[in-house]
Amino acid sequence: MLRQRIITAAWLIPLALFGLFGLEGEGFRLFTAAIVLLAAWEWANLAGIASPGRRLLPVAGLAVLMAVCWVTGVVSATWPLWLGALGWLVNLYWVTGYPARLAQWQSTAMRLAMGLWVLLPTWVGFSVLREGGAVWLLFVLLLVWGADIGAYFVGRALGRHKLAPSVSPGKTWEGVAGGLAVTALLAIGFATWQGLGVAGGLMLLLATAVVTQASVLGDLLESMLKRHRGIKDSSQLLPGHGGVLDRVDSLTAAVPLFALLHGGLL
Repeated sequence: MLRQRIITAAWLIPLALFGLFGLEGEGFRLFTAAIVLLAAWEWANLAGIASPGRRLLPVAGLAVLMAVCWVTGVVSATWPLWLGALGWLVNLYWVTGYPARLAQWQSTAMRLAMGLWVLLPTWVGFSVLREGGAVWLLFVLLLVWGADIGAYFVGRALGRHKLAPSVSPGKTWEGVAGGLAVTALLAIGFATWQGLGVAGGLMLLLATAVVTQASVLGDLLESMLKRHRGIKDSSQLLPGHGGVLDRVDSLTAAVPLFALLHGGLL
């Protein structure tokens, strides 16, 4: 297993870095669209569509919608980001109420709709951030990774109080605090680097705290869906690492929300 993980990481990391930071404009949108559509294929499984072939139908539907957004310029608009923000409030309500509120979202149609307000804003968020340059795209990626690392080590060392035991028993409030500490340091470093000043730095710290917590929710949402579906990984598209959604679940919440806050605060 370890050997397979290393082999996958050896080609996956350079590919991701090239696609995210080596491409611009149409090339970048195509690259991120491919990631989102792969994630959509996995989401269809989380929604209850077991047949790999049948999952292509919702993927095709999302692809058509993305093409329309591209042609009409919606991919650069902010309203899909607002859609994502409102959708994540609904997701928060369901995650914090699992399993009592299961009946509200367990139908395949509702889980597919959930995927729409998660995945489409993710693609738009990537596009909006990349149009402003690579710096803030890099920041949100480091934010998610930093939050994961801080939560993992602090949670292992100090974790006592469960965050969402019905959804993900391993996560603790202490881990969340550790993630917030790491991302706060990251925000201070970026604010200094970008010369944001005191006011700009405080705004970035505020946005970072909100987005860090959203990234945790992104992870919890996928955990909830996988628990309900009875599967460990979203797929085996990335041998040794699970599926695409397993790698980007936190980003699906963090990217559109940070793109929205970045446009309004910074």
